[in-house]
Amino acid sequence: MDQGFIPFLLLLSFFGEAVGRPLYQLPSKIQDKHLEPLQSFRPYNIAHRGSNGEIPEETIAAYTRAIEEGADFIETDILATKDGALICFHDVTLDAITDIADHKEFASRKMTYEVQGVNVTGWFIVDFTLDELKTLTVKQRYAFRDSQYNGEFSIITFEEFLSIALNANRIVGIYPEIKNPVLINQHVKWADGKRFEDKFVETLLKYGYKGEYKSKEWKAKPVFIQSFAPTSLVYISKLTNSPKILLIDDVDIPTQDTNQTYAEITTDSYFAYIKDYVVGIGPWKDNIVLTKNNHLTVATDLVAKAHAHNLQVHPYTFRNENQFLHFDFHQDPYVEYDYWVNFIGVDGLFTDFTGSLHQYQEWADPSKPEKNLPNVLSKISAVISSYKHN
Repeated sequence: MDQGFIPFLLLLSFFGEAVGRPLYQLPSKIQDKHLEPLQSFRPYNIAHRGSNGEIPEETIAAYTRAIEEGADFIETDILATKDGALICFHDVTLDAITDIADHKEFASRKMTYEVQGVNVTGWFIVDFTLDELKTLTVKQRYAFRDSQYNGEFSIITFEEFLSIALNANRIVGIYPEIKNPVLINQHVKWADGKRFEDKFVETLLKYGYKGEYKSKEWKAKPVFIQSFAPTSLVYISKLTNSPKILLIDDVDIPTQDTNQTYAEITTDSYFAYIKDYVVGIGPWKDNIVLTKNNHLTVATDLVAKAHAHNLQVHPYTFRNENQFLHFDFHQDPYVEYDYWVNFIGVDGLFTDFTGSLHQYQEWADPSKPEKNLPNVLSKISAVISSYKHN
């Protein structure tokens, strides 16, 4: 950890972020100021749930760390609570990454619901109010990741997430997902009769997130709206002209809303239809390059097909650990980034390790010879050689 991050964590402890106190001022109170613009000359560095390779996902600390490390966009999953609050959380249940099991007062809340055609048992977010959720803390999803911050941070709201981006010292985009809209609309009801997607878009518009891709409004507050549910993206197209991304799961899995397989919605005919509503797709990377026994086999035509329809391609998820790296990359995430950027030609990358992707992009940037990787390696070699001679 770098020393600059230590005071930040102390600040979090001082303000009590773990018990749900917002660290940032509300977005509506932030004054417009001149900030360094979002870069647009290379693929976007998308911080998947923040810098969650280092810090528990979708927390203030994970997002702040990602911004410090050079993220272009901070990504989040939006769900709704029992009382209709929008929160940042990936799973529809709390079991995997919170301390819910330690809260005896919630023991009777365990339920079984159908989620995308499968019966799932657990503590569901839709059965808890925001105040109840704020009593929980989160932990790392994977046991092999740094656990020192487990139990230090709480679940945050959509508005708290927006405040992190809007308080950054440069323009940082947001990349929120309309998560499991079918389940949310089944279980959460709003007094005004509106649906989950309406509340999602209302929140974005409230804080000035609007405008077509690369318009003046968009460049001031960049946003991509993502979802695995095509009908949700079509529906919100009537509510906002912000750019949208259709997420693509494994080809054999059916969508939660149309019951089509993702193979069916990656055809030329479907792209010709959906391009009126979205500016790109976000596929699982193994759908782009097929694999066998943890080796790459053959690249599909998915990227070429999407680009032919003027759709961007933002694959997920890039992770540094050996468990997630195909053998072809020799346990080197920089080799993987180079392959996807320069050989496959994607337009953005979802990564758990924002700093690694940023470092790779800086080193590989020909306009910055002092940071170019071969030069860096040459300098390192010279230092080693000098040390040996001394």
